[in-house]
Amino acid sequence: MIKHIVIWRLKEHAEGQDRNTNARLMKEQLKALRGVVPGLVKLEVGLELDNQHPEQGHVVLYSVFENRVSLQTYISHPQHKKVAAFIKAVAEDRRCVDYEMFATTGSYVNTGRPPL
Repeated sequence: MIKHIVIWRLKEHAEGQDRNTNARLMKEQLKALRGVVPGLVKLEVGLELDNQHPEQGHVVLYSVFENRVSLQTYISHPQHKKVAAFIKAVAEDRRCVDYEMFATTGSYVNTGRPPL
């Protein structure tokens, strides 16, 4: 499984709308990709509760894909490209991380050490 997490900061005004409206539109458009892209296992979109701090993002995408091929399929999918074009128009900054989740064999073992 591949996790794909993206955080955006949005422009104050873009595409004739204010930041909060564009954040809601992004959320709707991203959520509409559920069930459309093969290999997309999970997709969540969240909006920042208090966007008054310059170091915080405004919109976050948390998604899970079956494998790397599924992530590439998502990136090149026509519906994703349409959403990405809107996001590029309204976002001022984007941060992304993709990482692989490995299956574990066995259960959690309490070592007595604090978690990392």
